[in-house]
Amino acid sequence: MQRIAVVGGGIAGLTVALRRARAHDSVTLFEASDRIGGQLWSESSHGFVVEHGAEGFVARGDAVPALANAVGVADALVDQLVFNSYRYDSGELVPLAPGEAGRMLGFQVESDELGRGIRSFRRGMAELPESVFSSLDGKIELSLGTTVTEIAPGARVIRLSSGDGRSREFDGVAVATGAHPAAAMLEQSFGAKAGALRAARLHSSVTVSLAFPRECVNHPLDGTGMVVPKPEELDGLRAVTFASSKLPERAPPGHLLLRAFFRPSAEELGHSDRAWKSRTERALSRALPLLGEAEHAWISRWPAALPVFDDAHRARVVELEHALSPHRIVLAGSAFHGSGIDAAIRSAEKAALALAGA
Repeated sequence: MQRIAVVGGGIAGLTVALRRARAHDSVTLFEASDRIGGQLWSESSHGFVVEHGAEGFVARGDAVPALANAVGVADALVDQLVFNSYRYDSGELVPLAPGEAGRMLGFQVESDELGRGIRSFRRGMAELPESVFSSLDGKIELSLGTTVTEIAPGARVIRLSSGDGRSREFDGVAVATGAHPAAAMLEQSFGAKAGALRAARLHSSVTVSLAFPRECVNHPLDGTGMVVPKPEELDGLRAVTFASSKLPERAPPGHLLLRAFFRPSAEELGHSDRAWKSRTERALSRALPLLGEAEHAWISRWPAALPVFDDAHRARVVELEHALSPHRIVLAGSAFHGSGIDAAIRSAEKAALALAGA
């Protein structure tokens, strides 16, 4: 039996923990925040299913369904309901062909995936990490609110130091965090090869979900949503998902749910929830229009959370992995091996297999 540390409690870290625990390793999962799930974060409120993070995964992906089956929630998968979308153009919503909205927004997915839609879970995407964690109940040690500050390999073991002053030893480690936190943990032992991860480009995001009575929106909402080619025309609004039209059971009868996407500046990230709600309602009223205020609003802030994959970043990851491989330290997740939930899970499955030989 090995002692395995997993740093990061998102879906990648949870997947590594699941596989190693089922192989009878002793697993400790470290998560810096106060919850598991990472960017898969859903909320059920007032009869609405609200996504704070990812709203789904590519429909043809097989990694998510396989993991869902492994933890007994494959029957909770739901399919996208509509596939057409709209473009905002000088006060008009112009229909788009399936896949065209994804191209306009620069989605980092294979081109043949565009237009095929997404899948999700009945209670939101958080149903997957919650189910993985439930299947691990009592089988791993969970350390929430713990920041790992250093990962230092030795001749026989790997030492993890944390912000609370503790130090522990393990036989293998999976780093399933973002690129910048990984650089901070590994730089002291691996120098410039780890520090290079700080150059990874990251986007910030704010999403605003608004709930309305159906009669308050004067549009059929017969599509997945709308894209805004020139966000400056609508106060920075880049896109809107018609969430209650796109996926089933997202809103109670007689109501609808819209989700607006912004790419904020550092200053805008600190704006109040009320300010974001008002800003979104102003922008939407020029596009749909709105016939009343939202009954409920949910604002989600993701500072420097969305990785941008380019050749330079891929090369940095390969070089660091080459340095890590002799020391039984592996990287897992979308920060290193491609955006999207399927990519994160595939990366984690590979990492878990690599640790089998630790």
